[in-house]
Amino acid sequence: MGNEVNCRVRYGKQESEGKVLLETSEIIFRGDFRLKISFAAILSAKVVGDELQLQTAEGVAIFELGASAAQKWREKILHPKTRIEKLGIKPGMKVSLIGFEDQDEEFLKELQTTEAVMTPAKNGLPKECDCILLRTDTKQQLAQVATIARKMLGAMALWIIYPKGQKHITEDDVFAAGHKAGLTDIKVVRFSATHSALKFVIPVKKR
Repeated sequence: MGNEVNCRVRYGKQESEGKVLLETSEIIFRGDFRLKISFAAILSAKVVGDELQLQTAEGVAIFELGASAAQKWREKILHPKTRIEKLGIKPGMKVSLIGFEDQDEEFLKELQTTEAVMTPAKNGLPKECDCILLRTDTKQQLAQVATIARKMLGAMALWIIYPKGQKHITEDDVFAAGHKAGLTDIKVVRFSATHSALKFVIPVKKR
């Protein structure tokens, strides 16, 4: 069971079948009634039988997920992954940042707390690198993707960081840039309140 399922939800006197989405920092239900609960608002989370029960100041929300899925969701809610973990950055990895400069000081500080090796990007891409993070705030900046893709080797990953909900650069633009460069998208995560991140890699058969 993934992070988007159909199930029955009870909240106060309301009860309905519908779709539940487990997002990075909130759980959302859409059925005969709507419900959005941020992780920060959850006072307790427990599994009772097949149910995930979330206690909030406004009451208890009960999600009939099944025992196994309820336990997995509870763990994800109580112990959400950090941004570094979602990006797959681990100790010893060689990471290169392109286009960040000082635009995201908080993220740069997070990277400094890891044991990842920061590799400067020269002429568009370092020779040895495990993971590239490219920040693009305009469609024009996506032109860099083709250059980077030509220099990528093996299982090297390219994360494209882009603004959410904008018309001048959309998720479709990012997908198109990666695919046109011959890359395959394999993952999308929430980078921040304003930006998303799409992960691209070289197709396995071309490595």
